[in-house]
Amino acid sequence: MDKNIIAENDYTKIKDNLVSWLQTEVQNAGLKGAVVGLSGGIDSAVTARLSQLAFGEDVLAVIMPCHSSTQDREDALMAANKFGLQVVENDLSEIYDHFLANLKESGIEGGKLAAANIKPRLRMTALYYYAQAKNYLVVGTDNRSELKIGYFTKHGDGGIDLAPLGSLVKHEVKELAEVLEIPAEIIEKKPSAGLWEGQTDESEMGFSYQELDKYILTGEAEPEVKEKIQKLASKNSHKAAPIPIPARDEIVK
Repeated sequence: MDKNIIAENDYTKIKDNLVSWLQTEVQNAGLKGAVVGLSGGIDSAVTARLSQLAFGEDVLAVIMPCHSSTQDREDALMAANKFGLQVVENDLSEIYDHFLANLKESGIEGGKLAAANIKPRLRMTALYYYAQAKNYLVVGTDNRSELKIGYFTKHGDGGIDLAPLGSLVKHEVKELAEVLEIPAEIIEKKPSAGLWEGQTDESEMGFSYQELDKYILTGEAEPEVKEKIQKLASKNSHKAAPIPIPARDEIVK
């Protein structure tokens, strides 16, 4: 990534602006804090830390392994311990296994991705349980790069109340993480949604975050990369769009 594209930003000011934005949004909702899913990745660590700066003790970080790597859990705990976050941990592996087995009893095989997407949807359900119990909002970890191409699970990690990182591309999140003093091990690890063993974001997308971020910020990319990005954005646009509703005057005549 061309450092000149992102170096002009004042990330200390961005941090302060996001903290203020979170406080305003939660206050406007008549609630008092935030629930954040802590995965061990950079986006969730940044989101949790911003939420803590905004709400102090009124933040709950939830670690939800689901046949996840041990390293992800350790990294999530490392971030939580560094900042003194209140944490609950729920291993969803057994629930996932039972639920998937129950679905397969219908005789319908959903395939690898359909099965994997159950994981973020179970996590979403857990987050909303805690949010309602504590009068918090669910603060999501999706960044602008992921939102651009729909790289999230509909009604999973896309099922949130607020997306504070939604205006920042991945490399800007990385710069913000430095200001927030997120552990270097988390900043430098390969991004992964943790859907299956060995899965990484970039291998699944078919291009790098560097290429994606450059395209978002400048419109520039190699023709093949630009085509891939545009196809994914078009294909997944339904994920972020309002639910389609037929116009009343077209059906009530």
